[in-house]
Amino acid sequence: MSRFKRGGRVDSLSGFQTDKAEPAVPNGLLNAARKSGQLNLSGRGLTEVPQNVYRLNVDTPEEANKNLSFGADDRWWEQTDLIKLLLSSNQLTTLSDDIRLLPGLTTLDLHDNKLTSLPGALGELEQLQQLRLSNNQLSTLPVEMCRLHNLHSLTLQKNLLETLPEELGQLDNLTELVLSSNRLNSLPSGLGHLACLQKLDLSHNLLTSLPDSLAKLASLKLLDCSNNQLTCVPASLSEMTSLEQLYLRHNKLRLLPQLPATILKELYLGNNQIERLEAEQLASLAAISLLELRDNKIQSIPEEVTLLATLTRLDLTNNDVATLPASLSLLPNLKVLMLEGNPLRGIRRDLLSKGTTELLKYLRGRIKEEPGKVDETPTAMTLPSQARVNIHNLQTLKILDYSEKQSENIPDEVFDAAAGQIVTTMNFSKNQLTTLPPRLAEFQGSLTELNLGFNKLSCLSPAVSTLMQLTHLDLRNNQLSDLPSDLGSLKKLRSVILNYNKFKCFPDVLYEIVSLETVLLGNNQVGGLDAERLKALAALYTLDLSNNDLLNVAPELGLCTSLRCLSLDGNPFRTPRAAIVAKGTDAVMEYLRSRIPT
Repeated sequence: MSRFKRGGRVDSLSGFQTDKAEPAVPNGLLNAARKSGQLNLSGRGLTEVPQNVYRLNVDTPEEANKNLSFGADDRWWEQTDLIKLLLSSNQLTTLSDDIRLLPGLTTLDLHDNKLTSLPGALGELEQLQQLRLSNNQLSTLPVEMCRLHNLHSLTLQKNLLETLPEELGQLDNLTELVLSSNRLNSLPSGLGHLACLQKLDLSHNLLTSLPDSLAKLASLKLLDCSNNQLTCVPASLSEMTSLEQLYLRHNKLRLLPQLPATILKELYLGNNQIERLEAEQLASLAAISLLELRDNKIQSIPEEVTLLATLTRLDLTNNDVATLPASLSLLPNLKVLMLEGNPLRGIRRDLLSKGTTELLKYLRGRIKEEPGKVDETPTAMTLPSQARVNIHNLQTLKILDYSEKQSENIPDEVFDAAAGQIVTTMNFSKNQLTTLPPRLAEFQGSLTELNLGFNKLSCLSPAVSTLMQLTHLDLRNNQLSDLPSDLGSLKKLRSVILNYNKFKCFPDVLYEIVSLETVLLGNNQVGGLDAERLKALAALYTLDLSNNDLLNVAPELGLCTSLRCLSLDGNPFRTPRAAIVAKGTDAVMEYLRSRIPT
């Protein structure tokens, strides 16, 4: 019997073999990157970038050193330079100077790592257009990075930055700069040289003032300075001729900023210490549409509020307002007035609960008409139903109101009364209309707002497309399931309200109206929407899809960067989870973007 034990199996080649470690980046992935120009290494637990990634465009692939034949699809010598490198959600603490070996990069994504510094070689990536560095541990930025003259987007939120290099102003093609959630207590004056900048996010920092040089940002459309320590805002910001949205929430402001910005549409001042509204400051807001003043210490509203002719939404929640001026009801475009949490006197609580329309109607009733304005004798303004057209509103506010009559049609006497007048607003809500009033076409040259809510419309006549000046269309609480394709010809339409109808999908024609800023589709039966087509609506700010039948939410919806208010609650989808939806629009959009396959 052999003296060798036969119990264990022995590999006779074991002495000639060496352990072969798995490569950090599979060769197949590298070969695919040579063809596509894109390499996604996100979420791989990398502590450093493998050398073969840096040398992707320099070294020949391993297969080239073997005796292999190459087909038309595998010709490594015809490779494409790497233009997109995604390294997010890893454990990277440093980036090598070898990044310069990838000079063709246009996108470099390093967000959600542990980077404490950046190499100066980053400044050699002359083609770089998008650089994502959020959620790292950066305390400084290399000056060399400011040589990236083709850079369009730079995101640096959630780092440890305390200062910025003065040379940052050399990024002359930058359109988006996100610096939120850092430790900045001052800004370099060079920031004012970013002539192409359209979005600047400085929220959640330690800023006590803003430099006057910001006024030079002539292309800036959105400036977010929320959650800082600002006590005042320089008047020079009014020189920002393109500024449309200004966020100043959660600061220490005591007065409304005097900002005669010519096209400023939205001003957010919630959670400050504002005690009064000055007429001079109100008068400067010539184009304002949304004014948020919630959670301040405002005690009264001046009569000069009537100067805000373009105002559609006024939020005064949680202030110290005791009385409301009746003149508030003269604002021709005001649709939403929020007053919860104020010690109002003289207004019944049940009236407040009925909503903005009823409240404004009550305030209008308190306005005493001037002598000679009231004509009590029977005229063409007195209809067979004894319903009187408000001459004052028609002549001064250009409003034709025939609402809450439960009528099946709009009497000719109503339109006769408005003949020869310039009518901008028509309110035919809360009737029994089944078709569009045919005489609407008589006012196509002036009509900008049309309210047909709370009727029985099952279809919308193509005649609505003749109202070329229309900016606001309210069709809530009807029986609509589709919209006419001719609606796409309304190039000025900004707001469409379709809540409580029977839509089963997002109306096709709305994808074509690029001027849309607000689409309300809540409480329908919408089962899906085309997120790719929705991206074409570059002005879309508010989208309400609550209480519908959405089974999933396309991640591409997160690329609709203009959206600031997205309502998705009350749908049966499983992702994003309810906890994420409850955090608000920013959290949902960030989640959706993280789910986009690359």
